[in-house]
Amino acid sequence: MIDVEHLVKRFSGFAAVDGISFHVPRGQIVGFLGPNGAGKTTTMRILTGFFPPTSGSVRIDGLDAVRDSLAVRRRIGYLPESVPLYTDMRVVEYLDFRARLKGVRSRKQRRDRVGHVLDRCGLAPMRRRLIGQLSKGYRQRVGIADALVHDPPVLILDEPTVGLDPSQIREIRDLVRDLGQTHTVMLSTHILQEVEMVCDRVMILFAGKIARDGAMEEYRVNGALELEDAFLRIVHGASSASSPASASETGTGASTSARGGTA
Repeated sequence: MIDVEHLVKRFSGFAAVDGISFHVPRGQIVGFLGPNGAGKTTTMRILTGFFPPTSGSVRIDGLDAVRDSLAVRRRIGYLPESVPLYTDMRVVEYLDFRARLKGVRSRKQRRDRVGHVLDRCGLAPMRRRLIGQLSKGYRQRVGIADALVHDPPVLILDEPTVGLDPSQIREIRDLVRDLGQTHTVMLSTHILQEVEMVCDRVMILFAGKIARDGAMEEYRVNGALELEDAFLRIVHGASSASSPASASETGTGASTSARGGTA
């Protein structure tokens, strides 16, 4: 579903993304981890068509993200870290407007899609509420509904729970887990517990490279998840040279473990 090969993005000679490659099969939820400046958001913006790569290739559902940019965007639902919403619009009006922009042309199709995402995201009771009157948690739900309204097979979510309280985090976490049943999801976050509870697989980026990539079970030691320890070893520069690197830690391949997902 998502194929990235030797991806590089440079800004004034600085490599924000430095030759990464990975494959995400259909029906998998992937956690995208790394410290600030690791290249996570830049990679997501390349996948969604906001940035062209300096070199390398990105294919979404078999389509080239540069040559077939518009077709690729129709296959992706994107939730940026800061959700841009029109706060003076009502929830249902905003989603209908966004559906039109995303190519859902007929009134019946828009009504059906908007009704579906309102229900799916728990927004039906808020359908007539002004977005500016919603809590932070409900605004995040509107952003996710926006990402879903054109029924894309791929969801890319950048910090979907940033700024939320524990109750709201749990609600969004449950929603993402549910969406993973029917969509391919890439989830960027700094909350390791969120990744542990939602994701099938974890990629850790550091200095523009994939430092480790593996199924969630590969981070389990003696039955206990050691994701935080793995993350901190990478961030604090612990060398992996003292132990043999597995194929999933090289950054050149990727585990395709999932809920039976296929490419």
